[in-house]
Amino acid sequence: MRLLFLAVLRPHTGNAVTAQRVRAHLEAAGHVCVLKDAFDFESPSEIANLILAENCEAALALHLYRGGRLLQGHRIPFGVIFGGTDVNEDANQAEKNTVMGRVLEEARFAVAFTESMKEMAQAQWPHAKGKIYVQSQGIATTPNAAFNWNTFLQRSEINQSADNLHIFLLICGLRQVKDPLYLVDAFSAWHQEEPNVHLVIVGPEVDPVFTREVKAKVKRAAGVRLIGEMPQEDLHAVVKNCFAVVNSSVSEGMSAAILEAMDLEVPVLARNIPGNAAMVKHEVTGLLFSNPQEFVHLAKRLVSDPALEKEIVVNGREYVRMYHSWQVERDTYQQLIRKLEGSTED
Repeated sequence: MRLLFLAVLRPHTGNAVTAQRVRAHLEAAGHVCVLKDAFDFESPSEIANLILAENCEAALALHLYRGGRLLQGHRIPFGVIFGGTDVNEDANQAEKNTVMGRVLEEARFAVAFTESMKEMAQAQWPHAKGKIYVQSQGIATTPNAAFNWNTFLQRSEINQSADNLHIFLLICGLRQVKDPLYLVDAFSAWHQEEPNVHLVIVGPEVDPVFTREVKAKVKRAAGVRLIGEMPQEDLHAVVKNCFAVVNSSVSEGMSAAILEAMDLEVPVLARNIPGNAAMVKHEVTGLLFSNPQEFVHLAKRLVSDPALEKEIVVNGREYVRMYHSWQVERDTYQQLIRKLEGSTED
């Protein structure tokens, strides 16, 4: 089939990485996948023109509101993949909630990353029961073997010997839902006690107004650095070299950064929210914190307890192998896409 795939494709964001991976799964099954950025289109009529021009027979959208609403009413079958923001944030706004409910009425299938996301969606839109499937994100990491860690530290203006450093890495697009400033004050105070701990925030500038606020705050915070977006292979190399990966989001669908850290055998410290707690079992596959003080307490514990670090790393890697198989994800999407074959009357 010729498929139109709509997703938010801001480079180096989780959505873009997920979209590229799903597209590869579908193309491996022989489909042609026309991947377009949902933000490039204002209305369903522009999509109607695109469907005609590209001769698309079916469609897929990542994110019910941003992508899914553009696919309504075109008389071609489509499926949708929940993001995280759609169920966790957009569903709380009445107008968006109604739109997403209508999208689910038309969709032939919907994919949720977790069981809890599926349950939340079914509670919001009971008519969608029976068409929501759970498929966690499939993970495959590809660290750049030629990456130079010392050069990265210099670029981050961390002028200390790499041997004694503990770099905590927060990977996120700069927008409020990711809450990159949540730990800054507490971390900075810890750095002043122990100068070899550093927090490095890596990610694209998604929200320009909020980005200015982040930059201003980080500039004044000792031990905290901000680095722009990076190619995925380089980012995986940074993860592999850092001491731990941190997630401080207010809400998450399923954080690929957490799963990639586990795959690369790096410990994870994550804010205790439903999306994170679905993957991170406290003191088993990672550490969960509920406030900045608890984060510092757990981070100190991790630094001083190599046995705990080793146990978390081993369990995290095993968890990813068991539940986030790239091959299983490929099989699921290749099967689901068959639901789009044939006319709507089938």
